[in-house]
Amino acid sequence: MGSDGRLNGREERRLPIMMEVGLAPRGRASGERCERTFTDNISPHGIRVQSTSAWRRGEQADVTPMKGEIAMLGEVVYCQKVRNDRFFVGLMFRDKHIPWTILQRFNGLTHTDILGAMRWSDGNARQAGSTKI
Repeated sequence: MGSDGRLNGREERRLPIMMEVGLAPRGRASGERCERTFTDNISPHGIRVQSTSAWRRGEQADVTPMKGEIAMLGEVVYCQKVRNDRFFVGLMFRDKHIPWTILQRFNGLTHTDILGAMRWSDGNARQAGSTKI
């Protein structure tokens, strides 16, 4: 945590998990700036998502997983323009751990462990599909 009590951006380990979510401003009018998008990474207290809209630091957004899990209220901590029509938005969930099952599934694994497990399972799937005569 920084001296002002805010997270500095790399205080928690991030997992490269892509998951479809709904992203909408808190207290929005119907249809205003609501979008379906994907996470870029997830940590225990925050996420980074892709967006077609620019967001301001401090704005609040409802983040709703499309797989039917609990929605969370996040606060925008940064918005980084990556192309003319694309932004990466960092959202922090104050005082709450993300309860989503995808994060719990990978809890305790390092980035290297995840990539190794993905390669191992992919290789085994290919071997299982081949037969030797």
